[in-house]
Amino acid sequence: MSLEEPEPDATELVADEPLDGDDIEALLGDHVLSRDDHVNAPGFVIRPDEVQDVLFRLRDEAGFDHLSCVTAQEYEDRYESIYHLKQYDDPTQRISVVVPTSKQHPVSQTAEPVYRTADWHEREAYDLVGIEYEEHPDLRRILLPETWQGHPLAMDYDQDRPQIVPLREHANPLQEDHKAEDDTDTMFVNIGPHHPATHGVLHLKTTLDGEQVADVEPDIGYLHRCEEQMAQNSNYRYQIMPYPDRWDYISAGLLNEWAYARAIEEMADIDVPEYAQVIRTMGAELCRIAAHLLALGTFALDIYGDFTATFMYSIRDREKVQSILEDLTGQRLMFNYFRLGGVVWDLPEPREEFFDKIRNYLDELPAGLEEYHDLVTGNEILQARTVNTGVLPKDVAKSYGATGPVARGSGVDYDLRRDDPYGYYDELDWDVAVEDGCDNYSRLLVRMREVEESAKIIEQCVDLLEDWPEDERNIQSNVPRTLRPDDDTEIYSAVEGAKGELGIYMRADGTEQPARFKIRSPCFSNLQTLPEMSNGEYVPDMIASLGSLDIVLGEVDR
Repeated sequence: MSLEEPEPDATELVADEPLDGDDIEALLGDHVLSRDDHVNAPGFVIRPDEVQDVLFRLRDEAGFDHLSCVTAQEYEDRYESIYHLKQYDDPTQRISVVVPTSKQHPVSQTAEPVYRTADWHEREAYDLVGIEYEEHPDLRRILLPETWQGHPLAMDYDQDRPQIVPLREHANPLQEDHKAEDDTDTMFVNIGPHHPATHGVLHLKTTLDGEQVADVEPDIGYLHRCEEQMAQNSNYRYQIMPYPDRWDYISAGLLNEWAYARAIEEMADIDVPEYAQVIRTMGAELCRIAAHLLALGTFALDIYGDFTATFMYSIRDREKVQSILEDLTGQRLMFNYFRLGGVVWDLPEPREEFFDKIRNYLDELPAGLEEYHDLVTGNEILQARTVNTGVLPKDVAKSYGATGPVARGSGVDYDLRRDDPYGYYDELDWDVAVEDGCDNYSRLLVRMREVEESAKIIEQCVDLLEDWPEDERNIQSNVPRTLRPDDDTEIYSAVEGAKGELGIYMRADGTEQPARFKIRSPCFSNLQTLPEMSNGEYVPDMIASLGSLDIVLGEVDR
């Protein structure tokens, strides 16, 4: 019998109990070089050649099966990749794996064999910052053209340097549609970048075997507008907030604003009055209804070209929501209504009239949804086109970091409003809509059920706001005129946007502006799943699958 203290068994650490930073450090053992804890997550610094060993252990033995985001950045003395990990079963369990590399040799092992979603995230890190990922299956630019010179977020990047491209390289990078020389059944077809079925400026490089899709590769970046760099050149207090409305410019503005508000409020320890939280919750769910109604209409348009009934009905009902949001915020799309610590102003007067307008809309909604079910989900043509097409199994959805209705349509019971609560959601009675069909039909059903749940949330918020004592209607907390979070403070925080997990990573350097601002777009991760859903399907089924993802390219490209 040994008198020595037994070493902790790594496998024993995989328990039902939440793991803290010390547990994770014990699990990783000698892999951990040091700790680099962030505001809401323990951080672990590891060697660049041990990325896969560490991530496999964290995924398989500690349950961190969700790679939310990969952030790359450059310091004076090093490059750094940060893998933001969570658990689908409990997203409050989160850690950061920090991988530094030298300035002379910015090469790190890829995480793609562990999480498929790392493929695109690491390509973006290479494209914008210049870090290379060894063993990556397809390391090339993703947002910028192949001919671009330099990496725009690198410290030595010269923004005044002209992008001179030789005439030979300046040719149209899109190949003409053509057949394979040795196999006439194989065709290479471009869908987009300007095509109504792509929902924006998106190019799909499609390889067909007869009428079936043999391969499809989304080609993104046409709407890249340096949103992250614009945020890094703006101050926390006033100048960043107007930008999030423009990421998902369809209808989800307040949901986007909340992503930034939550991140900076947690970073700077800013309280939000309860009354303002209720208003935020109500406004966010109005935006979710508007976004889902547009997704419903465009999906019907994609499936059977129904421009007259379903599309126009959904636009009509969405307009009613837009009208309510206009009363609340003064704007129809670019709301800019949230402020750090609350909202910019109180509900419109007369309040009774505003409440009546919302209640009238909610009263009409059940009949409208029943009509949509008659037109859409009960339609045999739509069912034939969507049931058992675009199948995305649960484990594949997780590996790609899918979230929102895309993940919930694959049976992944994950919703940050319930699982990592913020605002007033945990005080209200509502359910998370989940379907386990894993197909295009399931994703449609999830969105329609979520409209019903959003209506339940809004109704409860209206009841609360109506009875709120007048002298306790505090819309903003006291926030300093200038915010300067402590140097080297880092945070990754997220909310449940209309398309899924919308996250923000920020690193402070003691000034009024973030040193690094990274956006985790749900559409970026969700779009990655398209080849998995489409390969082997017919071309029209691929269009249905793309529509079921409900992407907005402004958010994908940022």
